[in-house]
Amino acid sequence: MSPSTDFVPFARPSLGPEEEEAVLAVMRSGWLTTGKVTKAFEEEFAAYVGSSRALAVNSATSGLHLALEALGVGPGDFVVTSPYTFTSSAAVARHLGAEVLFCDISAEDYNLDPEKLEAILATTPRVRAVIAVHIGGLPCRMAELLDICGRRGIPLVEDAAHAFPSRFPAGSLPAALVRGKSEPLAGTLGAIGVYSFYATKTITTGEGGMIVTEDPVLAKRMATMRSHGFDRDAFDRYTSKTASWYYEVAEAGFKYNLPDLLSAIGREQLKKADRFLEERRSIARAYDEAFGGSPLLETPPRHPAHSWHLYSLRLRGPLAARRDEFFERLQAAGVGASMHFIPLHLMPYFAKRYGLAPSSFPEAYAKYLRTLSLPIWQGMSAGQVERVAAAVLETAAGFKA
Repeated sequence: MSPSTDFVPFARPSLGPEEEEAVLAVMRSGWLTTGKVTKAFEEEFAAYVGSSRALAVNSATSGLHLALEALGVGPGDFVVTSPYTFTSSAAVARHLGAEVLFCDISAEDYNLDPEKLEAILATTPRVRAVIAVHIGGLPCRMAELLDICGRRGIPLVEDAAHAFPSRFPAGSLPAALVRGKSEPLAGTLGAIGVYSFYATKTITTGEGGMIVTEDPVLAKRMATMRSHGFDRDAFDRYTSKTASWYYEVAEAGFKYNLPDLLSAIGREQLKKADRFLEERRSIARAYDEAFGGSPLLETPPRHPAHSWHLYSLRLRGPLAARRDEFFERLQAAGVGASMHFIPLHLMPYFAKRYGLAPSSFPEAYAKYLRTLSLPIWQGMSAGQVERVAAAVLETAAGFKA
């Protein structure tokens, strides 16, 4: 297959005149950093996901850090998470002096295996939190995970960086878990949920994230710690006609706030979230139809709440051991594929610290070796989707056993 100049990128944000106008309005307002636009974004996001509290932050990584800090994670504690994720999911535990315990993923998908988690928790004291990662937008087996953690009094944090808006159908989860929500979203079921608005995500602010929780104590702690531990907002101190210049540092906090410039983009993206989801679902259906008959290609697992941040294609048969070569040929054919994820137990830092080998987590390692991610983003044209599908099929046909 000859290279094409019509390159289809792996990801591209879908931004329109609405986002441009919103940013210009902030620029003209005289206030650029965290203020009333961010507050409005928080309120609108909380209403969308059905949560009573949402806190905007400058990244999902910051949100996970704040979540664990608010839960009291510290030296001597353990945090359990998956090795099949981005480094943030584990690194935040190390930022607080805690140790990471990896739990392998399920055979059927890329998420935490509840049975394996149960075994870890049954034999490991001082597990202070579990971070469940909804990889690619496919929700974890939340009923099982919440039951396992709940019986031991261990808070479950949802890393929902990929999972907006992963909405569970009504009646698909036990009533006790959904807190009265008719169609709960992934990220709203655990003690704390964290979303990402990075440039490649399902909605974007360029950089940014959102934390949701129903716990007022946790919310207050995270709100304080995201802004240097101040007892009041900078917006109030600098803009109110009756505000005093005086403030106090209540805690040694962080600089994790989201500015109005980025929140303005987020507010407009949020309005389009449902349409964006339908576009990605349509692309996933087209890929499934194209690849479903190939003995060399395995389509991703499906779920009615899948947000389709990633389309993770697995290679079979003679292709399974030649993933890297397949990737290179696909790139040469003009398709911007990617890899999600290189398991963390293969990374030098975690491998050395915890004495891990590739075989330590066999499911994560095996799936990594034969998986690649295809472009799936709102704004892709039908022609681009067809070109990706054709390139994948032609590339697969070009391999010989």
